[in-house]
Parts: sequence; structure tokens; C-alpha cells
Amino acid sequence: MKFLVTDIEFHFDKDEGDSVCNQDLDTFFIAQESVRQEVRDSHLGVWEADDDNDLLDEITASSGWDIKNIYYEIQLK
Repeated sequence: MKFLVTDIEFHFDKDEGDSVCNQDLDTFFIAQESVRQEVRDSHLGVWEADDDNDLLDEITASSGWDIKNIYYEIQLK
């Protein structure tokens, strides 16, 4: 299936509930606003995935950040 991701919000800060910051790092850090915007913008658009759970896994693996909220449309063609 193809999904058009129109908006996405990542868990960037360690103090947001049970969020996990970049899993490749041993320490937590708070991403600068410019980094947040770049990560967000680079993960908008069309993604290929088996289902919505796979979509979340694909974007999390690509970005290195857990997803807080995501908005998408299923592309029929």
C-alpha cells in the first residue's frame, strides 16, 4: 500500500512522558528546532508499507525517532 504522510510529530524530548530519544545514542538530548523541522520535513510524502503499523515502523527506522502523532491518507493508485 502507499501512504501519503501529510504531517508527523516525533518524540524529540526526553521529558515527554515515556518518549525515547534517538535510540542510536547512549544519551538523551533535546533536538534543536531546525533539526526537528528537517527530520519532520524529510519524512513527509509518499511511503510504501504493508499497513499502518508497518508505516510507523518504516518511518521510525528511517528517522531514528519514535512517532508521537502522524496524519496520512491511503493512496488508491
